Amino acid sequence: MRLPFLLLAGALSLLPATAPAAPVAPVEIGFSDFFASPIGPRGLAPTARLKAAAGHEVRLVGFMVQREQPQAGQFLLTPRPVSMSEHADGDADDLPASTVTVLLPESQRARFVAHQPGPLALTGRLEYGAAEDATGRVSWIRLHLAPEALAAASSSH
Repeated sequence: MRLPFLLLAGALSLLPATAPAAPVAPVEIGFSDFFASPIGPRGLAPTARLKAAAGHEVRLVGFMVQREQPQAGQFLLTPRPVSMSEHADGDADDLPASTVTVLLPESQRARFVAHQPGPLALTGRLEYGAAEDATGRVSWIRLHLAPEALAAASSSH
């Protein structure tokens, strides 16, 4: 009875030790990587880089949109500084097509994020595809932040 146990123990000692997997660095992506340029006759076309980054952790640098009516649990990020006057402009905003809806983690969905001027470097899971939020606004690109992401973004400036 003891021999099979010793053989098993010896076989286990020959297996390579599994090292913890090194964390994968987020993919650096820019707003210019989102859509093919020039715009074709069928409108905006997502790039292969955007499609490949979907579902992965990415790092994106952009500007928080200054909104007249901020929404809890999310904010908008654009390649340039933008202000929105939802009351005056309604649906006729001048947001770039590459606008990203930044979603806070589920535990922070009631939180309002104060506008932060200047560029923000954010890391999160990128999502691509049409999605409608509670207000009826449709977004094509979303960034799901990790719980600690905003603390890291604000401390880097």
